[in-house]
Amino acid sequence: MTPDDIRAQIAALLEVPQADLSIEDNLLDHGLDSIRVMSLLETWRAAGFDLTFADLAETPTIAAWSAIVAPDR
Repeated sequence: MTPDDIRAQIAALLEVPQADLSIEDNLLDHGLDSIRVMSLLETWRAAGFDLTFADLAETPTIAAWSAIVAPDR
């Protein structure tokens, strides 16, 4: 999963244009709440990613999350 994939999913959850989200922005500042994080987490788990809420909550940025789901990048 690329940073652009993550950005697209988050933009859809927040109903904002993708261009509004920088990969270094704190997503909580954009209105991403725990309910939406859990929704995203469940989607990613269903896709085969072994993640926890704490993994995502620790550093809520697209850059950090893309490093977690694609550590070889």
